[in-house]
Amino acid sequence: MRIYDVSVPIHARMPVYPGDPQVEIEAWAAIAKGDVANLSCLRFGAHTGTHVDASAHFIEGGRKVAELPLDVLVGAARVIEIPEDVREIKTSHLTRANLSGATRVLFKTRNSSFWGNDAQRFREDFAYLSPDVASLLVENGVQLVGIDYLSIEEFHSATHDTHKILLSNEVVIIEALDLSAVPVGDYELICLPIKIAEGSGDGAPARTILRELRK
Repeated sequence: MRIYDVSVPIHARMPVYPGDPQVEIEAWAAIAKGDVANLSCLRFGAHTGTHVDASAHFIEGGRKVAELPLDVLVGAARVIEIPEDVREIKTSHLTRANLSGATRVLFKTRNSSFWGNDAQRFREDFAYLSPDVASLLVENGVQLVGIDYLSIEEFHSATHDTHKILLSNEVVIIEALDLSAVPVGDYELICLPIKIAEGSGDGAPARTILRELRK
């Protein structure tokens, strides 16, 4: 049974969404310097690398990341592939996709190729979900949706409707997946965001894997 690690490695040169904190990783203590142990100091935003958006990210009073239900973050997920020439994912792109019974949907797009070769530059031309698709997913009972870049929303969106539609309906969002090696199909998703108990609770980085289902 194959396990796919679909998490993006966190490192100091990785792209972050414009305006987010840059990643800093430094040695707080080091055996090579005479300290008793190695200890790293990490500084980065809650939406760094592969991460989860909780409702509190865009909805005042919404559910915080530490409150997200594990039975949504773990379970059957469907990987749907979108053609490489598509930037705005519309409902028409889902006519051939089987959403029946899918409560967790992950979109594999041109974005996954952006993570190759130790990506360092933020790409503004990433594929994203239209608000109509967000509404369709909600109507179909989807509880979690993921995409393979740093935002599920159009770059520089003025209204953030896609986020608001999903999060106001308590749909968990996973962003910055790397699905480049994952074939289309059904898997077991295991996504465990860091349980951050302070701050606004807007989100957290998450180690995320997909496991092939037993046949």
